[in-house]
Amino acid sequence: MTQDFPRSFAGLRLRLADLPAPDAAAQAAARARQGRLTKPPGSLGRLEDLAVFMAGWRGAERPQIRKAQALVFAGNHGICAQGVNPFPQEVTRQMTANFRAGGAAINQICRVVGADLSVIELDLDQPTADFTEDPAMSEAEALDAMARGAAAVDPEADVVILGEMGIGNSTVAAALARGIFGGRGEDWAGPGTGPPEPDNAERVALKARVVEAGAKRHEAALGDPLAVLAALGGREQAAICGAILAARAARIPVILDGFICTASAAPLARFPGALEHCLYGHLSAEPGHRRLLEAMGGAPLLALGMRLGEGSGAALALGVLKAALACHDGMASFAEAGVSNA
Repeated sequence: MTQDFPRSFAGLRLRLADLPAPDAAAQAAARARQGRLTKPPGSLGRLEDLAVFMAGWRGAERPQIRKAQALVFAGNHGICAQGVNPFPQEVTRQMTANFRAGGAAINQICRVVGADLSVIELDLDQPTADFTEDPAMSEAEALDAMARGAAAVDPEADVVILGEMGIGNSTVAAALARGIFGGRGEDWAGPGTGPPEPDNAERVALKARVVEAGAKRHEAALGDPLAVLAALGGREQAAICGAILAARAARIPVILDGFICTASAAPLARFPGALEHCLYGHLSAEPGHRRLLEAMGGAPLLALGMRLGEGSGAALALGVLKAALACHDGMASFAEAGVSNA
């Protein structure tokens, strides 16, 4: 996937129709092992499901996470010309420098959960077009960003955590959600990096109007999820899609972050099974995220009231995933422990 990323949306659609599936035998073996461990059946709840999920994608009855890769993609957006964000776009580059210096929340969380963090800047000096006037990206630009996202995935990773940074990208996320799942701008727009509503009501209303204007401007694209990505998305959103597909080609599970990251993946949700290898790390406090997860059939692992981005919620969820695998691998069976399973 990384070496020969499709050069057209038509080629990408063909690739999306032929994605690898999980290893059914490994899943069955992991499920059987869960039934032999010293606990009542189902008593570890989703932790048991996570172990079986990982077994299927990693092709092993007792999967391990030896290498966890965290990727944060950064881009800038022409839609900021509409006044949707209180911060200048220079903050995107300033924050990526902070990531590299180890000073952001994602750095601390990755250190605690044992993930290797990489930050990928995507043409920060060339913001995408204002999608109320023109497509944010051409097909070629969207495919280039997707290919760069795909190339960032380490094929030796056992799990990939995805996050983003980009001033204005909560508006982009709302536009993608509107373009893929319908509704109206006010259904998806939220405070983003501004203060929570109602303190930020005027700017949220502006974002909703801008999202609706973008959807109307590109109404002809709304039936094609890849065209929606180009028309309303950003480079970091396209890169996230590319990383998801590269991980799928290598059967590497993915943990998605909050509203923006989930919206980035939304165009792929329109292709049956394309996100089966993805977990939803947490439920963001951004109001559109719950609605988006419901539309995509996603169940978040955590709900901590976070709305930071950066992959922070997804990285925290890695701790839960590691705990699930530790229980799956390290617990004794009834026979090993000499405990009756009558």
